[in-house]
Amino acid sequence: MAVTVAIPVVLVLVIGIVVAVAGRSTVASLGEAALGAAASASASASPSAAPSTAPSGSGTATTTAANVNCDIIVPANPLSAGGLATPYQLTGTGGQTPAQSGCEMANAVNLGAFVQATILNPASGKLYVYDPLVITKGTTPAVAPVVPTLPRGAVVTIDFGFNGTDLFQLGATANALRNGNCVNGTSGSVFGQVSFCNGVNFFNAAFRDEREGKLVVPSEGTSSKIVASAGTLGSGQNCPETRNFDMVDQDPSDNVTTEYLLDPATGQTAQDTSSNTANIPGSTLLANGSDNTLLDLFMDPVLGCTPFQAPDLANNGMPTSSQALDELLSAAHPPAITAFVPENDEMVLNSDNQFDAAKTNLYREEIGQATISAQNSKTSSPAMFCQNMVDIQTPFLAANQGLLATGQSPVSGVGDNLLTFLANRLSMSFTNLSCQTFGLTDPVTVTLNGQGSATAATFDTSEQTATNTGTTPAMPGSGTPGAPPRTGRAHHRVMDPSGM
Repeated sequence: MAVTVAIPVVLVLVIGIVVAVAGRSTVASLGEAALGAAASASASASPSAAPSTAPSGSGTATTTAANVNCDIIVPANPLSAGGLATPYQLTGTGGQTPAQSGCEMANAVNLGAFVQATILNPASGKLYVYDPLVITKGTTPAVAPVVPTLPRGAVVTIDFGFNGTDLFQLGATANALRNGNCVNGTSGSVFGQVSFCNGVNFFNAAFRDEREGKLVVPSEGTSSKIVASAGTLGSGQNCPETRNFDMVDQDPSDNVTTEYLLDPATGQTAQDTSSNTANIPGSTLLANGSDNTLLDLFMDPVLGCTPFQAPDLANNGMPTSSQALDELLSAAHPPAITAFVPENDEMVLNSDNQFDAAKTNLYREEIGQATISAQNSKTSSPAMFCQNMVDIQTPFLAANQGLLATGQSPVSGVGDNLLTFLANRLSMSFTNLSCQTFGLTDPVTVTLNGQGSATAATFDTSEQTATNTGTTPAMPGSGTPGAPPRTGRAHHRVMDPSGM
């Protein structure tokens, strides 16, 4: 079959979108401190451009449109019930105020931060979810967060998501980050949008409970709506999961499913609970663009699938999803060919945009993935990740395009429906992972409208084989001679270019 050459994806700017979810308006995009350091402004952020006037939650204030980085202040004892119920504070880097930097939750579409805790009762194997609240520094919550009741001996993991580029953890006290076993990256090189607290301990405890029969993770399920694809490489009619090449992108397993309520009249935020929704008329739902949100809220409903859920301790035990739950499901029921975070994921490159095995392993361990080995490199080395993404995801999208085209696009500036969004996302990921270095050809041709959003897509499902597998590519956007430009939304050129 002849290879179809893809139309290059141009840079498009998406200021924000508003989509309807459960009858509510949803806004979607759709610096590193030493461990244990007390909260002080990070000094490693990029210098700001001249400020421009923009609305703020506390009235009109100046925000810096060009700024893409923020600090998040982690409360004392973050793994405790009191720490979980204490609001995290979003603020500017380098001494900038929230208003000067744009690091305000009223500006969540561009610079919103989101926090998610998943909780294990190691004695029983029961799991729970709790979404700690993020507020703009200097404000108070619209409604005080619910103080969760944690099981005795609870093991908590906390995941962070961000709609900008780099989110730097700062401790509210000298020991906050140390007490939380918080990880922002390696020295001088943060992960970027994501960071973690206590992930290694949580997944070790969960895997131990699984071995002992205390924790039983349900299967991903199957759906008769799904058209099987990619032959033995694919997953048949099994529902997609986070480690499935059917749905991964250039930065898999990133960001969270947390949502907050915003009171547009005051700029204050509250946890997304039934009671808060009723008590804050006209509230807007704030969302974090993430692989998990894409899977749980957009792909699963269209494909006839259901995400793994656990009781929400902030919302009267209502079932909800989380990043850690998605990882537990994918670890318990891995696809035949498993996608682990690859070394060419920009979140695990070092400060010189080079591969960094230690940073990759640190990231993987915080989400319960195996560290780099000869065995898993057969599927997730930089070259093999590209090959499998092309050979598995392309046939999946092609075989299920009629169904996916009925789904809502998470980010209208990337695609006008779920299919065109996923196609454009795949093409962006191909470029940004430097897959062409390994002798592969972009399998997607997208038709773009005047705003740069995909309105149609065609797929070349020819199976490809990676070559030059020992090559270390010049990563797009790195500035290395010969490196191509990155593709995606202008605000997210570095990470998460599709917004999910």
